[in-house]
Amino acid sequence: MPLEIVRNDITKMKVDAIVNAANTSLLGGGGVDGCIHRAAGRELLEECRTLGGCETGSAKITGGYALPCRYVIHAVGPVWRDGRHGERELLVSCYKTALALAKEHGCRSVAFPLISSGIYGYPKDQALRVAVDTIGSFLLENDMSVCLVVFDRAAYQIGGKLFADIGAYIDDHYVDEHTDKRCERRRRNQLLEEEAAFGSAERADARPTAAACAPGLGDRVKRLDESFSQMLLRKIDEKGLTDAACYKKANIDRKLFSKIRSDVNYKPSKPTALAFAVALELPLAETEELLRKAGFALSHSSKFDVIIEYFIQTGNYNVFEINEALFAFDQSLLGA
Repeated sequence: MPLEIVRNDITKMKVDAIVNAANTSLLGGGGVDGCIHRAAGRELLEECRTLGGCETGSAKITGGYALPCRYVIHAVGPVWRDGRHGERELLVSCYKTALALAKEHGCRSVAFPLISSGIYGYPKDQALRVAVDTIGSFLLENDMSVCLVVFDRAAYQIGGKLFADIGAYIDDHYVDEHTDKRCERRRRNQLLEEEAAFGSAERADARPTAAACAPGLGDRVKRLDESFSQMLLRKIDEKGLTDAACYKKANIDRKLFSKIRSDVNYKPSKPTALAFAVALELPLAETEELLRKAGFALSHSSKFDVIIEYFIQTGNYNVFEINEALFAFDQSLLGA
């Protein structure tokens, strides 16, 4: 998955490079910075002494030493004052510079912390939005796998209003599916049993012979509807997208897309199928049609499905923002 949000210790990430939320001296400090220096060993500090510090909004690269990565990219984020002193621009620059250094050194996988959101005081929901938007824009033009590493739930929050809106939508469309009274469930089950018994008797009277069924079944097998792969490729053409634009907007790896394109009968996972529906900006009815081609359906008994439905209904097809919300509600993310 090109952009993934994970809960982990960044010093344990087995990637080509990890990004350190450093200070301007690059000589270590508290929080993530201190953890990375301790895990890397004294050699990291010795190399950092040769770099002459780093300006806020920029980044420099060193070896990874005892860490399970080849490089450490030291990015210096801004201290939050009030949001009117260029903090956002400096934070965007941090991510852009770090990503450019990773690309320049041939890195195919990079792990970021949420820069400036700790002792530097940048509001976590705003820091998260800068990270997701900047990394997302980079990935639309470049092939790289990026992890946004969150150490614990307290360090992660989406915008209050968005969280409340999604929560309200879930309450309206999900909770009702799980609040039936027992007597109502028993009554429904009894009716279903009676209908099933009646239907079985009717079917027994009207059951055709196997010989009569066979020709119709053979004809149906010959006239199968288009597959998931066929519908996906048709929709890409209808939308005027290139393959690369589609799989990048879907947060899907290029190799997986190649498998789908080359295998007319490819059966994707549900998150993958929905990721393509989001990339194609399909309305709800067409999203459900694409899902059916893969053997799935949207259900109000699934919180994951209700959250996806919320974003489609509100016209927000940004896969990275959708994944923010899915992560916040402890759901699987869209993509491969």
